[in-house]
Order: sequence, then C-alpha cells, then structure tokens
Amino acid sequence: MTTQSLLLMLVFFVVLLALAYPLGKLISRIADEKAKVPGLNYLGFLERGLYKLAGIQSDQEMGWKAYAIALLVFNAFGTLMVYLVQRMQFWLPFNPQGMANVSADSSFNTAVSFVSNTNWQGYVGEATMSYLTQMLVLAGQNFFSAATGIAVVFALIRGFSRHSSKSIGNFWVDMTRSTVYLLLPLSVIFATFLISQGVIQNFSPYKEVQLIQPVTYSQPINGPDGQALKDDKGAPVMETLTTKTQTLAMGPVASQEAIKMLGTNGGGFFNMNSAHPFENPTALSNFFQMIAIFIIPAGLCFAFGRMVGDRRQGFAVLATMSILFVVMTLGVMAAEQQAHPAYAALNIDQAQSALQAGGNMEGKESRFGISASALFAAVTTAASCGAVNSMHDSLMPLGGLVPLAFMQFGEVVFGGVGSGLYGMLIFAILAVFIAGLMIGRTPEYLGKKIQAYEMKMTSIAILVTPILVLAGTAIAVMSDAGRAGILNPGAHGFSEVLYAFTSAANNNGSAFAGLTSNTPFYNIMLAIAMWFGRFAVIVPVLAIAGSLAAKKRLEVNTGTMPTHGPMFIALLAGTVVLISVLNYVPALALGPVVEHLQMFSAVSPR
Repeated sequence: MTTQSLLLMLVFFVVLLALAYPLGKLISRIADEKAKVPGLNYLGFLERGLYKLAGIQSDQEMGWKAYAIALLVFNAFGTLMVYLVQRMQFWLPFNPQGMANVSADSSFNTAVSFVSNTNWQGYVGEATMSYLTQMLVLAGQNFFSAATGIAVVFALIRGFSRHSSKSIGNFWVDMTRSTVYLLLPLSVIFATFLISQGVIQNFSPYKEVQLIQPVTYSQPINGPDGQALKDDKGAPVMETLTTKTQTLAMGPVASQEAIKMLGTNGGGFFNMNSAHPFENPTALSNFFQMIAIFIIPAGLCFAFGRMVGDRRQGFAVLATMSILFVVMTLGVMAAEQQAHPAYAALNIDQAQSALQAGGNMEGKESRFGISASALFAAVTTAASCGAVNSMHDSLMPLGGLVPLAFMQFGEVVFGGVGSGLYGMLIFAILAVFIAGLMIGRTPEYLGKKIQAYEMKMTSIAILVTPILVLAGTAIAVMSDAGRAGILNPGAHGFSEVLYAFTSAANNNGSAFAGLTSNTPFYNIMLAIAMWFGRFAVIVPVLAIAGSLAAKKRLEVNTGTMPTHGPMFIALLAGTVVLISVLNYVPALALGPVVEHLQMFSAVSPR
C-alpha cells in the first residue's frame, strides 16, 4: 500500500460526497411525480410532450403487478429493437465503414446485455457496430436501462414511505422523469467535459495515418484450405510483412461515454474501453469517469433518506457501502503493489522508486499506473458498470478476487444506478429479520413489519444470482462447448469462466478476458444469466414494494431496533459479507485462492 493510493482514495471520496449530496436533493424532487425540479423546469415541456405523444395518463398510478408488467413489456420491446438494428445495420445509414450485419447469436447476446444494464461485449466495438447502432440502440438502452433501475428503487422507497396504499407510482412517469431531469442533463454536462479533455465526437470515416516508423512483423502463410502451411519439420511457414499505415477508428464516442459511466452501463465504444486514449485521454478524465460511475448511486442514498423522512437512514446505507468499498479496495491496491514472483525469479526489479511504480504493472495502463488502475477496477465492479482501464485478467490472484467479490456481493456496494440501492435495501430487510429472530421480536424496517411474504420475496431476490452464477459455471466447465472457450488451463481458466457468469448474472459486464466468449454457447448462456439476473430480481423487489405500501406505518417505540446507528451498519455489512461467503467461497477457493497458492509456491501457476 502506498501513500499515493491512500491520497487518491481520500480525494476520490471527498469529491464524490461533495457532488452526491446536492444531487440527492435533486433526485428526491424527481421522484415526486407532481413536484417541479428546481433549475430544470424548462424541460417540463419535454416531459409533458412525451406523455401526450405516448398517450400516458401521468396522474394514474399503478399497483406493483401493473408496474412490473409495464417494465417487462418495455424492456422486452427494447430487446427486440436492439436485436433488429444489429441484424440490419449493413443497410441502414451512418455506417461509413460498411459494417456487416451482426450474427444472430451475438445480436441476441448484445440486445439482452444492453437492455439488462450489463453491457457485456463479446464483440470488438469499432470492428462490429456502425455509428447508428452505437447511437440509436446501444446508447439509447444505456439511458433506458439506467432509468429502469431508478424507477424500481423509487417504487421500493415509496413502499416504505407510504401506508395503506395500493399503488407504488407510475412506471412511465418514473422512467420519463429520470431520463429527462437526471440522465440527460448530467450526460450533456459530462460529455462536454470529456470533449474538452480530448474524447472524440464525430461521424468521420476511419482514418488511415502514416506511421512514424514502418513496422515489420511475421505471420503464418495459410493454404487454400485455410490451414497454416508447414515445412518438412512441421513448423509453420512464415512470411514477413511491413506496414506503413495505421487505421484510427472514429465515431460519436463522448456522447456514449458519458451515459456509459453515469448510467453504470459499461460497454465501451472501443474494445480497449477506458484504456483507449480516444475514450479516456487524461488523468483528469480518468478520475471523473470514476466519479461519474458512483455519483448517482451515492446520490440515491441521500435521496432515500429524504424520501423516507429520516436522512439518517440514507447515511447508514451510504456508510455501509463506503466501509465495504474501502476495505475491499485497499485489498486490491495492496495485492497489485506486490512483486510478481515469476518476474522476481527472473531478477526483474519491481521495487517502487522515483522511476517506476513498482508492483504488478502487467495489464495496467501506463498513463494511470497501479493506484488509479486498481481503484478503477474496484469502482467499476462495485458499481455494476463494467468499464475498465486495465486488464482484469492480469491482476494478481487476490487482486482479481476483489472484483469478483464485489460482484458476488450482489452489486450492492454502491452498485448499479438504482439497482445498487434496492439491492442493499433487500439486504437491510434480511438483516432486520435476522436481528428480530435473535431478540425474539417481529422485525421492522422503517416502520413496516417484515413478515413471511416479504421474506419469501427477499429470499428469491437474493438467491437468483448465485444460482445463475454457480449453475452456469458448472455447465460451462462440464460441457465440451464451454471448455473449448477456455484459453488458460487450471485455476486461472476456471476463474475466467466464474468471472464471466458472475459478471453476467450480476449485470456488471466486465470480463476477465482469456475466454473465447463470442460463441453460440456462451452468447446464449450468458444472455440467459443476464436476463434473469436482472428481471428475476426486479419482480420480487416490486412485489415487496407493493406489500409494504399496503401496510400501516408503525410508530417508533422503546422496542424498535434503530436502523441508523453503528450497530445496524455493522449488522448490514456483516449480512452482505456472510451471504456472499456462504454462496461463493467454494468456487473462489477453486479459482483465485488456488492460483494464489500456486503462484507463491514451487508449483507453476499456469
């Protein structure tokens, strides 16, 4: 652990909280369907125009079942649109490179991925998607999937704040207000900032530029059958080639980059994601991309306190998230600052000095170094974003365990936009239920009794993702099609498969890489994990919201357990960790833990 790492994390949290607190006040106004939004009233005409265009009665509220049906229908339609545009992009405009239509299985996987806020990419963005596909359906779903998460958490908070009510709001109104008053304005501001830093925004064809120095390389010669030719000794026949130019991909990057981060979507315009200088050109853009990932999840915690009438409740949830995040992030920073034993055996100097960062620089972006890369890895996996500025596959075994654990917590440590908070509130319900069993009282949270129905729905919401992750990983490592995609043998290869299904089912979207995932097997399996990992959690959450809204609010008495102090914060954090440990420790032991033991012993790690 270095002083630089600690200072970076301190500055990060100071800036984050300074921006998130006023944003929380704004979000609480957006959640009030009838309230005007200070400073953004001029957008009211857009909100009203959309209602009129869609034929929506904004004053009519929905029960939880109607809310859930509207949400599922909207997202199913979005999935179909994303799929169709990919399948027809060759004949559509804004395709200067003449990108071919995307295959059926990849289109299906990508459609589910972006609609579920996962943004898992089994393709190379700049070599696969046209500008229209990037702008119309991929960036479009970045807005809609983020707004869907915000709508769900609004509905759940109303369940706590209302009493004897049959409704939890109007899905169409929540979607519209979240997009118009929150996501659009923030995206415009952030996109403008990114352009000022050097992120590109254009519709130009890709550019051929002259290299300063020609590059010479060798490659195998293939025969008519497509197989590499071999000489008498069985070695491949090589040819030497020289290239004097390089193709630079162009496109409307800044606009997609802004909502990619703010909506905790991930899904880079370029395959290198935020390690690409056209997506993330400076240290300042790198810092504020991390801030952008966390700012709405943190702001929602402050909004939650305001909406339930007790700001301490929001502070308690935010404190729980922050404690878990800091402890885990210090772990990945410390792991990456270690010397790699394989390099040490080669007498390679890995000590920190004025001339080098020290530690494990493999896979890191040299512009940002270990501290910023490790913090980015923690932020993006804690927040269900999936954007990366370094290669997670190159992390030390215990360093790679931290991103895995963040996702396996259920993406509740800040988590996705909306989904992080409603996931943490589900754990809060479980925590007060456990506490109630321990002291022999009926559990309560925010004045609402937690009874059998809420616990059944809570159990479903918590258990869905571990089932998808563990079952998917088991099927992959047992089947020929699944094993065919593993490029690294042993524990690390297992970690890559586990990471892929963990990322998909928890709607993160980052990858360990080293896994050939753009195959029919993985495209279909991961799409199933992404869809049910998103919507099989949302429906029970809405059911809980409907049940709580219908209950009377209980007055606080001497027997009421406080849910805003240090004891509750410790209980909530412990519940999150305990559930993750019970679900995933055996799988983690087979992957990162075994690899760590191999790496620091006489056994070869890979």
